[in-house]
Amino acid sequence: MPIIKSAIKRAKQTVKRRERNVATKRNIKEAVRSLVAKPTATTLAKAQSELDTAVKKNLISKRTAARRKSNLAKQAKAAGVKLSAAKKPAAVKAAPAKAAAPKAAAKKPAAKTATKPAAKKPAAKKAAK
Repeated sequence: MPIIKSAIKRAKQTVKRRERNVATKRNIKEAVRSLVAKPTATTLAKAQSELDTAVKKNLISKRTAARRKSNLAKQAKAAGVKLSAAKKPAAVKAAPAKAAAPKAAAKKPAAKTATKPAAKKPAAKKAAK
């Protein structure tokens, strides 16, 4: 057992982290078991979500998670589950909208220069005559 204060604190932190990591891995295993027991789109989504959570917490590599998610999708497809692609297009549509908004905002100040309105007015007057 450590004697130094910082070592004691580090040991406590290690125990907490280990409990958290074990719980996350247990959630992955439970979700995968539920998918194998009853393959549905919701159980597949739950299992994939748990894998994504583990990646976010740096518990497993993103490549490992991608491989496991791919295998889960294969198993679900073989079991006759229709893979729902409804979530992916919504996320893809939201991303370009956010990306397009800053570009449009950037163009508006550029259009408000003093030279462009001046150039448009004489052209309009010539067309009117």
